[in-house]
Amino acid sequence: MIKRRVLKILTVENSVEDADLIRDVLVQSGLQLDFLWINTIHQLRKALRTSVWDIVVSNTDLPQLGVDDVLQLLLDYGHDVPLIIVSEQENEEMAISLMEKGICDYVVKRNLKRLAPIVRRSLRAAENTRRINVTQVALQKSEARFRAITTNLPGVVFQFLMTPDKNESFPYVSNASETLLGLSPHTLMSNATLFSRLILPDDKKKYERLLKESAEKLSTLNWEGRIQVKGDHDIKWISLRATPKMAADGGILWGGIMINITRNKLAEREIAYSREQLAELSSYLQKVKEHERARIAREIHDDIGGTLTAIKCELVPCMDATPRSCAFYRKKSAIVESLVDHVIDSTRRISMDLRPGILDFGIVAAVQWQAKEFSRRTGIPVHVSCEEEEISLDSDLSVAIFRIFQEILTNISKHAQATDVLVSLAEFKGEIILEVADNGCGINPQDMKKQDSFGIRGMRERCQQLKGNFNILGEPGKGTKISILIPVQEIGPLYKDKSGDVSCLESEFEVDQHSLMTINDRRKQ
Repeated sequence: MIKRRVLKILTVENSVEDADLIRDVLVQSGLQLDFLWINTIHQLRKALRTSVWDIVVSNTDLPQLGVDDVLQLLLDYGHDVPLIIVSEQENEEMAISLMEKGICDYVVKRNLKRLAPIVRRSLRAAENTRRINVTQVALQKSEARFRAITTNLPGVVFQFLMTPDKNESFPYVSNASETLLGLSPHTLMSNATLFSRLILPDDKKKYERLLKESAEKLSTLNWEGRIQVKGDHDIKWISLRATPKMAADGGILWGGIMINITRNKLAEREIAYSREQLAELSSYLQKVKEHERARIAREIHDDIGGTLTAIKCELVPCMDATPRSCAFYRKKSAIVESLVDHVIDSTRRISMDLRPGILDFGIVAAVQWQAKEFSRRTGIPVHVSCEEEEISLDSDLSVAIFRIFQEILTNISKHAQATDVLVSLAEFKGEIILEVADNGCGINPQDMKKQDSFGIRGMRERCQQLKGNFNILGEPGKGTKISILIPVQEIGPLYKDKSGDVSCLESEFEVDQHSLMTINDRRKQ
């Protein structure tokens, strides 16, 4: 059995008899009541302060408590409940006036049978109003949360509508459009074509094609392309992803987000370019390796092999049974000795090319020896400056620095047209600093960016592998300066000097045209 709700009815009447009449009419209609009668303003205040009511029924003829007082007190105490007026007089103008002030309905006492239906209708209306208010509050909270989320999203949240006659509009655009597109939400919602005007011509056809396919198949729109904001020289890459659904008018409504992916695209391009350069450099190094192997093979075959063959030819006559004079054997011995010395010299030279033995005496001695060899071969003076007699390095690091130095000198001999070369080698706070400057024709930035500049690229790649820096500066007609800076060991982004202070490598040792001594300063020293 369903238990009926007990209604709390507050009646404002002149007498208890009038209140009982109202109560009897409501009870006879089947309503269960919690009924209270009052007739003074003090009692009304107490009733509103101590309890919550479903319906207030009030007479218009109370001398000390008018309808305006009841309405004001209901408002003051926050009671949003229906107020029904019961009056002895049938006054239509009064009824209209009171209903404009906020009462729910007006009933004449001689027709109280209308009261119960009015009470029921008023309760339903009050419940509906309450639900609407709750829904509105929930909607406001939901909208506030949505706006908070869209404000903090790294992109533009939007709704895009295409009507059946192909008209386009943005029903909603988040505030981030100002930053990403250079257009305020209001501007974009007023004129949807402004967005497509931002798209570069090369990417617009793909956007229009994907939009058409998404509309026809109701499939997700996923587009990446470039835009250029008016007044902005930079081009942005954006990713647009939206899901469509049919609108009530037969159009299509997309809801989605646009994100700035410029950094990702630039990184992808940089990675692709680096891979391409690495592949070219690897191919070049492989060719150089094969050429070097072929050269060594030729030298071993032509020089050492030919000399050994000559030794064998000189020894063959000495091995038969024919009697020979002592002078004959002395002559053959001298020839064989000379040929053996030649083989030894050739072996030493080839070994020095593969790995100079001078490296066993340290990087300083190796650089000085290579400078002398370069001067001897090319006739170009090379001045080496090193304050320390010995710099202790790992053997692999010594070889790497030595090979870079060899490549620098090779480039000078091929391209610089120099008459003087200055070399500086030093160790400073855990870093090896090598600077080579010439007074030749100089190098310009275009030459450094050439695809076939494998020598420069190889030196730069080698320095990067060693966690170091490579810098080349040149000016046509004023020479070229190459500076490399390589950590002696992997010590991370920070190092400690002898005093124990921690410093930043990047700020302390950034290699540029001001960080190392110039060639003129060195000559003065």
